[in-house]
Amino acid sequence: MLYHLLYPLREIFFGFNVFRYITFRTAMAATTAFLISIIAGPFVIKKLRELKVGQNIRNEKEAPGIYDMHKHKQGTPTMGGVLILLAVTVSTVLWADIFNKYVLLTLLSTIWLGIIGFTDDYIKLVNKKSRGLAGEAKLAGQLVLALIVGLILYWDPNVNHSLDLPFLKNTIFNMGIFYIPFVMLVLVGTSNAVNLTDGLDGLAIGCVIMMALAYAGFSYVSGHVQFSTYLDIAYIKNAGELTVFCAGLLGAGLGFLWFNSYPASVFMGDTGSLALGGALGIVSILINKELLLVIVGGIFVVEAVSVILQVGSFKLRKKRIFLMAPIHHHFQMKGWAEPKVIVRFWIVAAILALLSLATLKLR
Repeated sequence: MLYHLLYPLREIFFGFNVFRYITFRTAMAATTAFLISIIAGPFVIKKLRELKVGQNIRNEKEAPGIYDMHKHKQGTPTMGGVLILLAVTVSTVLWADIFNKYVLLTLLSTIWLGIIGFTDDYIKLVNKKSRGLAGEAKLAGQLVLALIVGLILYWDPNVNHSLDLPFLKNTIFNMGIFYIPFVMLVLVGTSNAVNLTDGLDGLAIGCVIMMALAYAGFSYVSGHVQFSTYLDIAYIKNAGELTVFCAGLLGAGLGFLWFNSYPASVFMGDTGSLALGGALGIVSILINKELLLVIVGGIFVVEAVSVILQVGSFKLRKKRIFLMAPIHHHFQMKGWAEPKVIVRFWIVAAILALLSLATLKLR
């Protein structure tokens, strides 16, 4: 919004010319989102406490062995994802070109998933149980969004429907009509992967911050003619504005981590986890960097795969592969302290983010 309001004033005062630069607006978006989170955080947490919006911890029967480690978290305010959504939305509206189709689609998709997560958290609150919205209903809401996004992008002649393969130069696979189910798979998969990872204080949001930073870099070079040509990657006109959105995500994540770090004062709930995962998923789709999710979001991939393997093994063999899934609980069961699990996962996430950025030259 400020881009459209203030940049035209450059004719009056040259200083307003700074609003044309994505780098400037990226820095401001991150700062704005962080400050909103820090300033509004205490108020939001206080309101959540007053409304008794507290986390319901799975009991000993539902989560044997892990209950004693987490029972002290019972009643901790949840649905803190509203704080993240507020910070991301305001910072994006203020500093990005809000009429940019990529920004608009990403922001609306993030809000859609946030509403699904909010509904899930609200049902948990009302029923006073750890289970909320039925899995089928939650998945249906995600699939409807993913289908709409897939159709919009498929019908857009300016959108590249090819699959970019990391590490390989000039190797592109045109997916044709299969682009739509692929978009659905990526969007739903990333949304749920972050949701599964959100089980320890600060774990999910810390990894999201690493991913947001990496995808901010990808978005910037993908939307820059000279850089994309130099790196031999697809140039996507106007995709650079997604850098501002990713920066808002980064700033909001850092601000939320201020309160969500161990021991957490607030949890994001599905309101935040579903929205954040979907946001990163759609950004990866729009800049043709979907396969890099496996690397930059490696922690989320491992978390999701650990659940799939655990469930599959138990159904087929009546045996468990891990002491408990998702895998972060496996390490807790092995005796790792919660902060150690969290920080070590952050370290791995940071290394994976750096490795993913290196793929821009390793082609």
